[in-house]
Amino acid sequence: MSFKDQLKKDFGTLTLALMAVAIVLNIVLGQVVSLLKLPVFLDSIGSVLVGLLAGPWAGALTGLLTNLIWGLISDPVAAAFAPVALIIGLAAGLCAKWGLFRQWWQAVISGVIITVAVAIVAIPIRTYMFGGITGSGADFITAYLLATGQSLFGSVIVTVITSNIIDKVVTAVLAWGIVKGLPKRFTGRFPRAKSVTG
Repeated sequence: MSFKDQLKKDFGTLTLALMAVAIVLNIVLGQVVSLLKLPVFLDSIGSVLVGLLAGPWAGALTGLLTNLIWGLISDPVAAAFAPVALIIGLAAGLCAKWGLFRQWWQAVISGVIITVAVAIVAIPIRTYMFGGITGSGADFITAYLLATGQSLFGSVIVTVITSNIIDKVVTAVLAWGIVKGLPKRFTGRFPRAKSVTG
């Protein structure tokens, strides 16, 4: 199959519609969490869902577009983390492709893998672009660690890992549960969903 044919298969009309819904879901959940200043994000459930149903590239593009649109609408900080959002959708899709979303406990492992991938990209952005403070609820962890004499880089590493491990595991398990709960006639329209639904 040529690259062009693969693109057509991965980004059909149904996938594009799913991506649009997922982007709205990401932004709405992200805004609610941001307003409540919770120490998690929950702004990538849509990207993970797309990654599970339509594959890693569709998941990656969903994450990227979410943060770019969100940044334009209301939160410039979100746009700076667009590479992180891309990695979340990509990593979720790859984990599904590798069979790591068949059972709930595999979804937990996938959440940990996604966290590691996110940390590699998020730590430099949070440290060097924002000095460790981005306006999220996770800033409390950074502020506390800095107040105890920890270095900025060390504080950001702890903040990113602790806030993301909870967030990404919860996100992965929720996305797994949603896909498992969808009617077979719907998931059957996404060939890549077989790696989750069996």
